[in-house]
Amino acid sequence: MKKFFLLPLSLLFFTLPAIAQTAAPATGPAPVETAAKQAILVDAATGMTLFAKDADTQMPTSSMSKMMTMYLVFDAIKNGKLKMDEELPVSEHAWKQEGSRMFLNVGQRAKVEDLIRGVIVQSGNDAAVTFAEALGSGSEYTFADMMNEKAKVLGMNNSHFMNATGLPDPQHYSTARDLATLAVALIRDFPEDYHYFSEVEFTYNNIKQGNRNPLLYRNMNVDGLKTGHTDVGGYGLTASAIRGGRRLVLVLNGMSDMQARADESAHVLDWGYREFGFYPVAKAGDKLAEAKVWMGQAQTVPLICSQDVALTLPRAARAGLKTAIAFEQPVSAPIAKGQQLGTLTVTAPGIEPKMVPLVAGNDVPQLGFFARIGVKLHLMLHKA
Repeated sequence: MKKFFLLPLSLLFFTLPAIAQTAAPATGPAPVETAAKQAILVDAATGMTLFAKDADTQMPTSSMSKMMTMYLVFDAIKNGKLKMDEELPVSEHAWKQEGSRMFLNVGQRAKVEDLIRGVIVQSGNDAAVTFAEALGSGSEYTFADMMNEKAKVLGMNNSHFMNATGLPDPQHYSTARDLATLAVALIRDFPEDYHYFSEVEFTYNNIKQGNRNPLLYRNMNVDGLKTGHTDVGGYGLTASAIRGGRRLVLVLNGMSDMQARADESAHVLDWGYREFGFYPVAKAGDKLAEAKVWMGQAQTVPLICSQDVALTLPRAARAGLKTAIAFEQPVSAPIAKGQQLGTLTVTAPGIEPKMVPLVAGNDVPQLGFFARIGVKLHLMLHKA
């Protein structure tokens, strides 16, 4: 017999999934206006896209490409291929890089941790190429192949990299959505290294340079990630903020100047926090019901939520958030821990229903042979 129950909301500690193509509910607030040519704002916890403008249009990414360079660097450190105090050689090719620089000297050796700050804080093309040659067996082209392989793994299906720096190349491009996916991956996969993106200045070779991310200098709880600028791509920024435990990730590109980059980014971020809320429903492992058991060594089995469940919604839609569970009982033993026994369904105005499996919280062995015979005899006698 199938049972349906209303489920009270409970507190959720969330994780960071990859960016989904899920759009904000149709009942949401009017889209924010921005002068950016390409833009996307996502909730990192749920993957919900709060706002998008040509988010899947290929675009030059300029130095925002260095986020992929740093993903591979942090991955190499995590896997023991690089060490923070290791010194890497600076080639003539790295030293000759155009654009923003860390001001490395040809032939010197630079510490990995200094190079990290050189790429992230100073946006140094020389530092990025030094990493590329170290990890790409001496070749930036080989490293670019590694970037493209990692892009596929991360689900960045509309991106292609030709270099470690983001310097202009007709075959070097990404999209706002792909860059948001990359930003979430950096935050999710390397929490121990993410702090470098919030550092506001770094001095190397007696030259102090400030982080080009303008939102780090405003009281907005922004803690990353990377700016970009080329003549062909305009001014861009991938930024992330966390307020009240809730993280949003923003990508804007194609703006006309540095002031527009700063003001537009702040405007869109503030809009996202103001107009949308994060609503937890259940945590993985929460016991949501109990089902009766037939022929088991326990009379009931707990039904637990198989994963964290939360929604990002316009604040006005919160009143329409509803949850229900459904399961059939009794459940015949034996029952294995983790076996699906029911479903949690979450609905809200303007979104597709979200269905999450409810699973057995523990094993329930079957009664022994003679015990089962006894139960059946008992039922026969009572029916008679």
